[in-house]
Amino acid sequence: MDYTPLRRAEKTEVLRITSGLKDLRAGLSNKIPTKGAGRLLLATWNIREFGGTKYGERMQDARFFIAECINHFDLVAVQEVRRNLDELRRVMRLLGPHWDVIFTDVSYAQGGNAERLAFLFDKNQVSFTGLAGEIVLPPKESKIVAQIARTPFICGFQAGWAKFNLCTVHIYYGKGDEDRRRVGEIEATAGVLAKKAKDYINTDKRVSYSPENLVLLGDFNIAKHSDKTFQELVKSGFVIPDQLQKVPGSNVTKDKFYDQIAFFKRTEGLINRQAGVFDFYDYVYNDEKRYAKPFKATNARSFKEWRTYQMSDHLIMWSQFDVDKTDTYLDDVANSHDADNAEQKAGGTRTAKKKSGKAAKKAPKKAAKSSARKAPAKKAARKRRG
Repeated sequence: MDYTPLRRAEKTEVLRITSGLKDLRAGLSNKIPTKGAGRLLLATWNIREFGGTKYGERMQDARFFIAECINHFDLVAVQEVRRNLDELRRVMRLLGPHWDVIFTDVSYAQGGNAERLAFLFDKNQVSFTGLAGEIVLPPKESKIVAQIARTPFICGFQAGWAKFNLCTVHIYYGKGDEDRRRVGEIEATAGVLAKKAKDYINTDKRVSYSPENLVLLGDFNIAKHSDKTFQELVKSGFVIPDQLQKVPGSNVTKDKFYDQIAFFKRTEGLINRQAGVFDFYDYVYNDEKRYAKPFKATNARSFKEWRTYQMSDHLIMWSQFDVDKTDTYLDDVANSHDADNAEQKAGGTRTAKKKSGKAAKKAPKKAAKSSARKAPAKKAARKRRG
């Protein structure tokens, strides 16, 4: 993180931001595991109108707080990035040069809201494998939707020994808990990815020390696990890791399960250590008096609404996975060596038996030839004696 811009800020702003940052950093350290080798901290976060200006630009406070949150993870899927990339670029500068970003073009489809999807990743922990593309539905894939309003974005990454092909989405909301178009978008997206799984991961011969996983994550606008929206996700073969099934909702009131991280069929070769939903409002933007002046300068209906345009109306869903498969690889090498030795021994035994069999067959022939050679000599000897 680059905190040097704070030196150029006004004193009241500096005191407010540094105080918030210290509280936030303490909360992140307390609630989320520390980053490190051998483990991946994966997160998904819908940052409300990231780049929008509904109540003016984001404050410098929010930019620092958003960057601080992201910096605590290795790889973050971000939804609701707007056409204007200024806010994203400001946050990237705060994160520092070891962070990188990949994002889509703007969606101008009906219901697309001129949004982008993005992946932010720490290059010290994660590498980009080269795969990047937007998922386009084949003709007649769905009877409900022709295409997804905000085109799903898939990218390939590697962390440790593990490969992750991540597809992030921001599914159309509409009206009610089971909007027809929302259900259709989830069904079509999950269905196409399931059919194309072999394009992204080796589903025939899995390699224990180099696990490959296809992951669908982001904002699905799922209200409850019992809704048809959720059922369409799992119907196509996507599963939610056990740890993630125990977390609360990811909206501010934690009673809606909008955000999900789902794996195709299973978490192949991974151990899901921990998971959760991080509530940054426990640490920042929770004191209306502290932000009375900037809040009152807007026409927002309430402080709680206004702050969601500074931070977000979604909390951060995250999960930690083991990605160090060194011991598994070493075991594979040792087992392969034992198998090769056993094969060589078996081959040597077969060769010896073949040689022994050939020798046994040749012995009578040699004896016959020897007898044939000795017979005339015996006759000649008898004649001389006679």
